[in-house]
Amino acid sequence: MLKKTLAALALGSALLGAGQAMAANYVIDREGQHAFVNFKISHLGYSWLYGTFRDFDGSFSFDAAQPEAGKVQVNLKTASVDSNHAERDKHLRSPDFLNVAKHPTATFESTSIKSTGQDTFDVNGNLTLNGVTRPVVIAARFIGEGKDPWGGYRAGFEGRTKLKLKDFDIQKELGPASQEVELILSMEGVRQ
Repeated sequence: MLKKTLAALALGSALLGAGQAMAANYVIDREGQHAFVNFKISHLGYSWLYGTFRDFDGSFSFDAAQPEAGKVQVNLKTASVDSNHAERDKHLRSPDFLNVAKHPTATFESTSIKSTGQDTFDVNGNLTLNGVTRPVVIAARFIGEGKDPWGGYRAGFEGRTKLKLKDFDIQKELGPASQEVELILSMEGVRQ
């Protein structure tokens, strides 16, 4: 009887453990430049202006069997904005736009993740930019995961969201075609 009870407890524990998948923790691989925070905004309605932020870090947790249990956290240095034009970048760092002297860091922290389809998710969270915190939704897609050539394990995602400039107290008037900016994110993380 004792043997049967112990066997049943062991089997129950194994099944319970299998049902509680644990999300793995990843550090975003910005150092190896396998992560990007890019943006695009209309220039007068005639063309697109593209740029990137060069200095950021962050982490995420992910379990393919239970993506809703994941979390994302990113810190970005606003002075690292680069639109491939020194004078424009100086203006973007000014109080007219990012006001980097007063707000040197932008942050994103997820509050929930919701599956929207095969390998697609809405990542809900709070973005703090230019001293203003607002909820945003990032439409994300899981790209893949697996071992890397250096003995590590990686997972990668891409995501997009649009931000209205005035929502983040960026009051500079750029014309009707330039009221919002699209963020284009590519994040590869190394499992810890």
